[in-house]
Amino acid sequence: MTLARIAEGVASHHHRGRPAEARELFARIWDEIGGESGDPLHVCVLAHAMADVQDDVREELLWDQRALAAAGLLTDDRVAQAGVPLPVAGLYPSLHLNLAECYRRLGDPGRAREHVELARAGIGALGDDEYGRLIRNGLARLDRSPTVGRR
Repeated sequence: MTLARIAEGVASHHHRGRPAEARELFARIWDEIGGESGDPLHVCVLAHAMADVQDDVREELLWDQRALAAAGLLTDDRVAQAGVPLPVAGLYPSLHLNLAECYRRLGDPGRAREHVELARAGIGALGDDEYGRLIRNGLARLDRSPTVGRR
């Protein structure tokens, strides 16, 4: 139920262009799950989604950091139980890609490159599907960035 509600908020943002509506829903869910002390899967997925609807990159970074911290508490059994089609390792490339983008936007190319490399190191956990291509394309885009790209 919680993951379905998070997906509803993601749809509000991505498909209907309503980030404020998504932010409000995510804030209610965040309170309901107990914030950072909630189920790590819910914390990870919700924080990852909440980051995407922030207007301020510093707030986005905080939410992305929360998502990464929660991922560290997850098990493959827990994500499988929830019906997530990836092992925990498959979550890390996206989490690190988002952190890299935040650091790039904040003018910290060193930290951005660090997270690009962490994302790249975990890319083998992704399949050759739409999600995997999305993450690989994001990494390629950052590689082309003059401040973050491969040296």
